Amino acid sequence: MTSVYAHPAAANYYAGPSHAHQARDRGYRLCDHCSSAESSSGPKFRLCGGCMTTQYCSQDCQRANWPSHKAICQHTAAQVSAMKQASHHSHHSSSHHSSHHATEDTIAKCLRKFASAHQTLLSWSTYQALNVKRLPSNIRTNCLVVDLAYHGNGAESHRRFSIKSTHILPRTYIIDPLVTADIQRRDDRCRRLGGIGTAVVVVQCGGASQVMPIEIDPPASIGWDTREDWAGVLGHFVGTGNTDFRPISTTARGVHYG
Repeated sequence: MTSVYAHPAAANYYAGPSHAHQARDRGYRLCDHCSSAESSSGPKFRLCGGCMTTQYCSQDCQRANWPSHKAICQHTAAQVSAMKQASHHSHHSSSHHSSHHATEDTIAKCLRKFASAHQTLLSWSTYQALNVKRLPSNIRTNCLVVDLAYHGNGAESHRRFSIKSTHILPRTYIIDPLVTADIQRRDDRCRRLGGIGTAVVVVQCGGASQVMPIEIDPPASIGWDTREDWAGVLGHFVGTGNTDFRPISTTARGVHYG
């Protein structure tokens, strides 16, 4: 497994609200402490300054969640720091270093932004790749792995990648115990809120990877059409840098996007 593990709360795409009457906009983020949903009409959620991945609705929730978040946060920050030091050493020790050669920590930073920018697309692709609608139990045994190619500087971070390949692999591919423990915590939370569990997509490039847990509602409550061409759709939106992906749902009332 590659050396950087992170778990953006941006990936908590399906998890239900903590109260049945709470309205939510599908695709908005969840507070990692109280599970409240980010609303387009409310304040924007804040990132944890340590791992730069986990989201909170308020500073109070961030403080309250620190005891449970501390271990994975410090672990993620240490992984990124180690990668930065290794890249710095490599840069100064290599006489053939080119300005076009990206350091591993640069790729890791861009990868986090890539995962956040394409959260809806990656969540939908994982749902399709694992065939969750027909076989919900797949999320417990398999994960989607997306290999990316990095194309250098100049563009926005999420536009610097293209898809090299995609794979369905056993969840045992993720071997970091702190990361697997955090996935299990999210899985338990999802089930408490009425979901079926947590699916996982691993986005990786070179020595950097982003592990994204995706908390899944019961398939019966998700109206997305089943698409066999999900890999082509994923490649198209990543290749063009388009972040305005909206899943298609066909219902008795017509076609719905989003």
